[in-house]
Amino acid sequence: MPVTPATPATLSLAVLTPANIDAALALRVRPDQEGLVAPVATSLAEAYVHGETAWPRLILDGDRPVGFVMAFFDVAFHPDRPDDRPRSGLWRLLIDAGRQGGGYGRFAVEQVCAEIRRRGGARATVTYHPGPDGPAGFYARLGFRPTGELSGGQEVAEAEL
Repeated sequence: MPVTPATPATLSLAVLTPANIDAALALRVRPDQEGLVAPVATSLAEAYVHGETAWPRLILDGDRPVGFVMAFFDVAFHPDRPDDRPRSGLWRLLIDAGRQGGGYGRFAVEQVCAEIRRRGGARATVTYHPGPDGPAGFYARLGFRPTGELSGGQEVAEAEL
């Protein structure tokens, strides 16, 4: 059954709280996507250990959770990586199986990019599994271009903001 496109006025990102954590943990991608994106629980564990670098948010349509997004912000120079430029971007994006195709992913990526700009960034980075079943086309439509790098076996792409 096709998903009714979201109305931008009804969309928001919410901080995870005790009141919405169970709804966030219940979000699931389609079975054929399970190898492409980690579950919310894994993302929250990563956010916990990475502290202020991670920015996890629940994607809401009205008061209904429809997805999860996590950004990362790395604005500091790393002396151990002098040739590496600071990066910020999309760390994780998960839209619930029954809600895909409604504009929620686009909204979440746009919100992450807006937050990067708000923090002084000029580009956004994303990594994804390459291949015909991966999200390369989705990110390309949003302005992300492959850099030619791989990170943990995933394609790296960037968008100028």
